[in-house]
Amino acid sequence: MTREVDVAIVGAGPTGLFAAYYAGFRGLSTLVIDALPEPGGQVTAMYPEKMIYDVAGFPVIRGRDLVANLVEQAAQFNPGYMLGVRADELSYVDGKPVLVMSDGSNVHCGAIIITGGLGSFTARPLPAADAFAGTGVVYFVPQLDELAGHHVVIIGGGDSAFDWALSLQPVAKSVTLVHRRDKFRAHAGTVSRVQALPVEIIVNAEVRRVAGTGKVTHVEVQARGEDPRELPCDTIVAALGFTADLGPLAQWGLALDRRHILVDTKMATNQPRIFAAGDIAEYPGKVRLIAVGFGEAATAVNNAAIVIDPAAHLFPGHSSDNG
Repeated sequence: MTREVDVAIVGAGPTGLFAAYYAGFRGLSTLVIDALPEPGGQVTAMYPEKMIYDVAGFPVIRGRDLVANLVEQAAQFNPGYMLGVRADELSYVDGKPVLVMSDGSNVHCGAIIITGGLGSFTARPLPAADAFAGTGVVYFVPQLDELAGHHVVIIGGGDSAFDWALSLQPVAKSVTLVHRRDKFRAHAGTVSRVQALPVEIIVNAEVRRVAGTGKVTHVEVQARGEDPRELPCDTIVAALGFTADLGPLAQWGLALDRRHILVDTKMATNQPRIFAAGDIAEYPGKVRLIAVGFGEAATAVNNAAIVIDPAAHLFPGHSSDNG
């Protein structure tokens, strides 16, 4: 099967969904591609219940609600979706990019915008759980209510660990956060909010053992210079981060900085008609926020529009002008 589209967007996370809306606003036909089975990228896959505080216009919004709003916003321009399918190979025909998909189909594009976040991702394992064959060790929490009434032990000191502590404290029976250092990578404001809650934070400590028959019942935690402590535990949330892999994108001839794609001020890569936006894009002074990704998506779409049609204007006016 062969499809033709003005803009193929590789990645259906928040940046990709906003790019789909903006490309539609510019009158471009759009196809959104993602290896995951539903839109939303990592937000849907890992953090649907996470409260997000840095999207302009929303004092706070739940991850799944932000994704639903973005899908609805894009829907007015009827973008196509190819979900559960990976973009494997890039080639060019008559100077225009062609994608070979993992299902064997081809997509002929006027331009491609890569919004793939971190690429494919794998949770870093919890060493203490290696010998534990039961259930109760998770790496993200799709539904907060599933842990209602649980004793929860969260391991980690980054944004995810503190976000889970903030979200789970109202529903869990108890929340304890364990971190191997006394310095945290999480945003200072989030750390302060968790410190003000009835959440025990154990620093300079590690989970030494996970115990239970069939499922977790308790964990052994040892802080530096102290005797081990046994904590009741129904669920461990191992917020130890993820290792990312660009996958097939690494073979597309793109200029890379480790797992990020280098772009210029137009969000253009070194490959013709290929742009990148969102967390996957890299340039001096880059800040990785959803809000930044939205702006980069608009920049990429506007510059793609004049590559597709040199007679087009870079700036089409404001969407409010069309109301």
